[in-house]
Amino acid sequence: MKNKVLIIEDNEQNMYLFTYLLEKNGYETLQANDGLTGIDLAKQQIPELILLDIQLPDMNGYQIAQQLRSNLKTNKIPIIAVTSYAMVGDKERTIEAGCTGYIEKPINPDTFMSEIERFLPNKKD
Repeated sequence: MKNKVLIIEDNEQNMYLFTYLLEKNGYETLQANDGLTGIDLAKQQIPELILLDIQLPDMNGYQIAQQLRSNLKTNKIPIIAVTSYAMVGDKERTIEAGCTGYIEKPINPDTFMSEIERFLPNKKD
């Protein structure tokens, strides 16, 4: 059975790239273009990992992470912030909001999979 990864990202190019890399490496992907859809998908599908953009149109990634952490169905899912926020303190702010890890955009396609796989509780079969 494939590990499911939920991607919450509003940029089409980033969504395409993340989806391509994950599916090429044997993962099933779920996609949400906004926070509310992402939260609903996470509750319904219970993915093994969530990739979360911080800059989203309806609610920001910090708010989404906090809501996911406050729900019993989703509070244990690793959340990786994938963001262009790279100033001093931004990484700490994502961790304080409930994210498990942090990857800066633009991502490096050569290292992306190894960066996220270390957060997966069970590697793909």
